[in-house]
Amino acid sequence: MDALNETSQNSVNGSVGSNQIAHDGTGVVKMDPYLEPFTDTLKRRFSKAQEWIKRINASEGSLEQFSRGYERFGFTVAPDHTITYREWAPFALRAYLIGDFNGWNRDSHEMKRNPYGVWELTLPPKDGRPAIEHDSKIKISLVVPNDHQRQERIPAWITRVTQDLSVSPVYDARFWNPPHKYQFKHPRPPKPASARIYEAHVGISSPEPKVATYKEFTQNTLPRIRDLGYNTIQLMAIMEHAYYASFGYQINSFFAASSRYGFPDDLKELIDTAHGMGITVLLDVVHSHASKNVLDGLNMFDNSDHLYFHEGQKGRHELWDSRLFNYGSHEVLRFLLSNLRFWMEEYQFDGFRFDGVTSMLYTHHGIGTGFSGGYHEYFGPSVDEDGVVYLMLANEMLHNLYPNVITIAEDVSGMPALCVRLSLGGIGFDYRLAMAVPDLYIKWLKEKSDADWDMGELCFTLTNRRHGEKTIAYAESHDQALVGDKTLLFWLCDAQMYTHMSTLSEFTPVIERGMALHKMIRLITHALGGEAYLNFEGNEFGHPEWLDFPREGNNNSFHYARRQFNLVEDSLLRYRFLNDFDKAMQHAEEKYGWLHSPQAYISLKNESDKVIVFERAGLLWIFNFHPTNSYPDYRVGVEDAGTYRIVLNTDSAAFGGLGRVADEGSQRFFSTDFAWNNRRNFLQVYVPSRSALVLAKEETLDPAWKSAVHLGYD
Repeated sequence: MDALNETSQNSVNGSVGSNQIAHDGTGVVKMDPYLEPFTDTLKRRFSKAQEWIKRINASEGSLEQFSRGYERFGFTVAPDHTITYREWAPFALRAYLIGDFNGWNRDSHEMKRNPYGVWELTLPPKDGRPAIEHDSKIKISLVVPNDHQRQERIPAWITRVTQDLSVSPVYDARFWNPPHKYQFKHPRPPKPASARIYEAHVGISSPEPKVATYKEFTQNTLPRIRDLGYNTIQLMAIMEHAYYASFGYQINSFFAASSRYGFPDDLKELIDTAHGMGITVLLDVVHSHASKNVLDGLNMFDNSDHLYFHEGQKGRHELWDSRLFNYGSHEVLRFLLSNLRFWMEEYQFDGFRFDGVTSMLYTHHGIGTGFSGGYHEYFGPSVDEDGVVYLMLANEMLHNLYPNVITIAEDVSGMPALCVRLSLGGIGFDYRLAMAVPDLYIKWLKEKSDADWDMGELCFTLTNRRHGEKTIAYAESHDQALVGDKTLLFWLCDAQMYTHMSTLSEFTPVIERGMALHKMIRLITHALGGEAYLNFEGNEFGHPEWLDFPREGNNNSFHYARRQFNLVEDSLLRYRFLNDFDKAMQHAEEKYGWLHSPQAYISLKNESDKVIVFERAGLLWIFNFHPTNSYPDYRVGVEDAGTYRIVLNTDSAAFGGLGRVADEGSQRFFSTDFAWNNRRNFLQVYVPSRSALVLAKEETLDPAWKSAVHLGYD
């Protein structure tokens, strides 16, 4: 990461005056002078993106038309019920459409090939009805060189596939053409100024050991997310994937919503209902690789190794055991860009979290590579410029067509200009994930005693982000919940989670420490770590167990592939305290908006006291990480004079704390006109061990807010 980490939100995403910048992809250099030696590379990337846009405009009419491939490829149905099916398979010698509609006759419905290798078949209606029955099974049957057998494949652009594991793990393609299309009732909500993201997986969103459904998520989980105060949902494992235990990251049908959870209209209802609650919905999109399945995936689709992917070893990911797209191919760009448009249009998603961006950016895909932060790593021969340019085109297309779209990059390398718009030479994402933050917490919990926690290192890790690029902070995501790792609370409390999380049991030092640090870690991450915040479902209340999907290694058990929301509803369990704190934290951000406020000013990082003090969004934040020392009348600097009150207190009894600060919500703190820690004034506050206080000026508190804070709920 670079040294320019004193980020002002006013400069986010490149608000350099357009009259001051060159329009050749080097505008980003004004934001980050360290990029100066790499202007030639920046120009080349930018030029490649512009060349693609010109080529697409010339051959396809526009990028907008090009990205509507789903309206031409796959199955389309005209108003008079005429069905047209088109498929790109240039290596095939002949192609036939087969299915329930023709009794699986392999010769009756031959397709015609155009000069570009696109096969086409038109089926007129029968008796005024579509010739293929809704939700009936279909396939494409191909005759290929050097093979006397037919090769039957699932259409690449198919929008519904189903799997019957009692028969075979191989998916069946379905002709999805419901007589009545789902009508969305609610418009997309406004783009949130502060994105508070709830990362969720539909299938595990039930306490019951089963695959939960879209409808159950709509009825049971959406209201919970809304009440907690999250305004954005990031849905995982929606694009149809071959293996449930892959967590949705081995995609075989890119245009099909997973049928494990129900019908396509059920997903539309979920998104529509979320929109009605004012919640933005993002799709976890996987364009970094594809399942290597042949029978029900894109691999060897027309019996060639290089249709959608690079040929040979270049087209294979060693660790993921999957295929890698050729982002320099015209038809691959059509497929992927149209895939994004499809999810935006057909399902009304509001944006995407792009998975595995590091793999897309580099020819080594991040395998066996550590990133030191040296800029040569981001502009050397190991960069896959076709992958970089695809992401530029994807972001440009999305942001031009949908001004309120949100795009997020999962990149571990720290690629500069990832979240800067294309016109300045950037790749165009809105946010990047702060992946170093959860790594720090896990490392410390594994290797350090609490007394050895480094306040300076903590602050540096939370604030070390690229100038002008927005970051999503998180203490833990789904990665830290997977079997083989542990969630934060599990690292903190371990076996006592099973024996001492009841209020009827002893409040042991282990549980006391675990709950205190769980709240403090999440609060300081929320406050300091970025311009948005993410939580994986269940972690807000310290879900007691890891996540492990049914697989052969666990006898196909669903025991760990669920979220035990019922634990929060039990008033005798301490999980509800953590849940209530998370709720209070999200609602406090809604009121004060610290995520979309300028970067915090840190006035104190005291290593011996283990105290951190900073200001952001007009709030004064005081953290005491010391395991034993409490500090009466602790002097902290504050810029704005006035009378302050507590709006959040991790030690509140309402949040399962020890209640050592009396009368939170009503206790008043008066500033003294005397400079302290480079601030114009100071306050004196009692700061108990392992606790954090957030103070606001009295005039910002309305009576309803004071009451809610005092009760410890909203």
